[in-house]
Amino acid sequence: MIWTIELASFLDDAPWPASKEELIDYAERIGAPLEVLENLKELEDTEDVYESIEEIWPDFPTDDDYYYNEDEL
Repeated sequence: MIWTIELASFLDDAPWPASKEELIDYAERIGAPLEVLENLKELEDTEDVYESIEEIWPDFPTDDDYYYNEDEL
């Protein structure tokens, strides 16, 4: 399972919290690339619901990962 920022962005507006099946259905409805669907299908078959993309891709970069000085903007 390989995630990129671009692939993960297709799940930005997903109906969180969501089960594996709900995420696959959402990705199919919005026309997400095949790689997104393949990554979702590789998730474990459990009844668990995912609260956010961070539970699917633990290394998902957050705003805290990017340090910048707001005064320089």
